[in-house]
Amino acid sequence: MSSAQEAAPARRASRRFPVLTRDTARPEGGGRATGGHHPAPYRQWPLLAVCAGVLVGLLVTVLQFRAGTLTIGLSLLGGAVLRWWKPSVGMLAVRSRFTDMITYGVLGLVIVLLAMMAQPEPWLTVPILDTIVHFTVR
Repeated sequence: MSSAQEAAPARRASRRFPVLTRDTARPEGGGRATGGHHPAPYRQWPLLAVCAGVLVGLLVTVLQFRAGTLTIGLSLLGGAVLRWWKPSVGMLAVRSRFTDMITYGVLGLVIVLLAMMAQPEPWLTVPILDTIVHFTVR
């Protein structure tokens, strides 16, 4: 080696994403929710909690539509809270933390609002929707 190469400082690795990607990156927070010495269900408890809530909601929907859909929406809102609160949520992490929180939160909120507006005897009425339905359907 020449003395010029020895004297040059070592280049730091760039933190930028490469122009050409060759692999997919693990989502932020996509690590195990619990240590590797626990069985798989314990490591994925956040995802299992949200899926169990949605499953219970689907089963309740058969008997009580409004209660079941509220359970589904609240389970998704719970997933958004878990994604915000826990640093590692296992397979509940799909994309970045912000994107996951917005996705789970918006979907959960929309399902809860639609459940509250379901007929007959809605718990929530939105006057603009009556106007829209009046001009499009009636």
